[in-house]
Amino acid sequence: MKKTFSLLFLCFSLLAQAQLKYPGTKKVDSVTDYHGEQVTDPYRWLEDDWSAETKDWVTAQNKVTFDYLDKIPYRADWLKRLEEINNYPKYSSPFRTNEYFYFYKNNGLQNQSVLYRQKGLAGKPELILDPNKFSAEGTTSLATFSLSKNGKYAVVGKSIGGSDWRTFFIMDMTTRKYLADSLAWVKVSGASWQGDGFYYSRYPTPDKGKELSTKNENHQVYYHKTGTPQTDDVLIYEDKESPQRFHSVFTSEDERYVFLNISDRGKAKDGNALWYFDSKSNDKKFKPIIKEAGDYNYGFIDEVNGRFLLVTNDGAKNRKIVSVDPQNPDPANWKTVVPEKEENLSSVSSAGKKLFLTYLKDVTSRVYVYGEDGKLQNEVKLPALGSAGGFGGERDDKFVFYTFTSITFPPTIYKYDIATGKSTVFRKPEVKFNPEEYITEQVFYPSKDGTKVPMFIVYKNGTQKNGKNPTILYAYGGFNISMTPSFSSTRIAWLEQGGIYCIANLRGGSEYGEKWHEAGMRFKKQNVFDDFIAAGEYLVNKNYTSKDYLAVQGGSNGGLLVGSVINQRPDLFKVAIPQVGVMDMLRFHKFTIGWNPVLDRKSVV
Repeated sequence: MKKTFSLLFLCFSLLAQAQLKYPGTKKVDSVTDYHGEQVTDPYRWLEDDWSAETKDWVTAQNKVTFDYLDKIPYRADWLKRLEEINNYPKYSSPFRTNEYFYFYKNNGLQNQSVLYRQKGLAGKPELILDPNKFSAEGTTSLATFSLSKNGKYAVVGKSIGGSDWRTFFIMDMTTRKYLADSLAWVKVSGASWQGDGFYYSRYPTPDKGKELSTKNENHQVYYHKTGTPQTDDVLIYEDKESPQRFHSVFTSEDERYVFLNISDRGKAKDGNALWYFDSKSNDKKFKPIIKEAGDYNYGFIDEVNGRFLLVTNDGAKNRKIVSVDPQNPDPANWKTVVPEKEENLSSVSSAGKKLFLTYLKDVTSRVYVYGEDGKLQNEVKLPALGSAGGFGGERDDKFVFYTFTSITFPPTIYKYDIATGKSTVFRKPEVKFNPEEYITEQVFYPSKDGTKVPMFIVYKNGTQKNGKNPTILYAYGGFNISMTPSFSSTRIAWLEQGGIYCIANLRGGSEYGEKWHEAGMRFKKQNVFDDFIAAGEYLVNKNYTSKDYLAVQGGSNGGLLVGSVINQRPDLFKVAIPQVGVMDMLRFHKFTIGWNPVLDRKSVV
């Protein structure tokens, strides 16, 4: 394969010029009145994804696409290199339950990672679950795995064909055989054990034939006792008067305290309500810590001496840690344990009676260890600028694991000794590339209104800024999600051929806390599009690339982003790759759980 991807963009140019014969797409008479505006929608019939007509249309579209792609001369070589660079063992950080450590491993090219466990860190790994064998087609995935406190049982949640629906099963971890239990119509749910059963959330059974299109409403919480049919499950909580709320129940580490989390999407609120009861008391009714879901989030961390540690953005846009007396939960009585900092508090974990707080500083992780009293003890020394995650565990743990990665730093697992504060490499992947051959820059470019926006730019040593480098510009820009630097072997295959890869950290994410998020949502959503367009203009103006060599890419909310900018500035980009984008802003909320983002203040409307 030639050491340049100019051919790739030539390929796209030829594609644009080629007189491809696309399948005909019929039009229907469909007009909808939106607040006095008559909007035509001639392709409304394609919303019926189960119809034979729609399936035939998709099949014909795919034939045109792959008839063209299969003729690209170097496509086989490209696939060979992708397989080679992806073919290395990949591990997750281990997590402990009693004497066993559990972890996921992918041998290299497996479609799905396999779950293993071993007794102690030196034990021999034994296979627990191989999702690749869940179905003949290999399209059923492991969506949930939750062990009981004693490690005797595990909830195994399976998803078929990428669906949001889950079916829960129970595995006996001694025999590694399934019990007869089978729980259907589970969605937006974990499995939180208490005693010989667990709490989970589900929706009422949809009408037959409409499982993938019925609007999901009335999220219910049930308690399931091991070894019983789902029809015997006990309804713990529902709110029929607020059908678009999410409800979930979880327990504290010792299973004493039971918490109810409520998110009120129906009122377009960002925050959550939090209720609880003490299972050791005679009163098993939920009592409020936070009575109503509003504009703030409250996340339970741990229980310490009868008080609850919560992480919240209530009065702290970048979040803080507070201590709450559940008997007297009024916010006026809260105690601040770790105050808000200038940097955004991106994640909180607890283990070994310590708090591990990860902050974002210019989109890279800084991890600090605090005592449960809120006193700073030390900083975790990370190997470079990048992203760190993990650190969670049990209160009696002596060490924890975390994963560190960056754009040219493959995910490496470290073991952190809580007493000494030292990190040692636990597992390091062997990827067939030399990270010293690549340069990562972080620039801060001006958006349309002058706001400085960070962007990572990665390229191979010796790359000339001559305006002719094929360049992929990726972004997301929404839902309070940060695009922190991470490794992708597929991306390396692009870089080693002379391509440039860029990640723009647009407003709408959480890179700089809630202010950054708010600056890119609702009526300020245009800021996100302006930030992305300005990123492309910066790359062109600085001669990294040119309009003829610039591609834009994004998925989900990022797909919407790509769809917007190529309509606003079609002259700036040669190639657009919108992946699973939310494109029909007038109707997507009418299907399945599409109402969730549209009612969320984080969203575009």
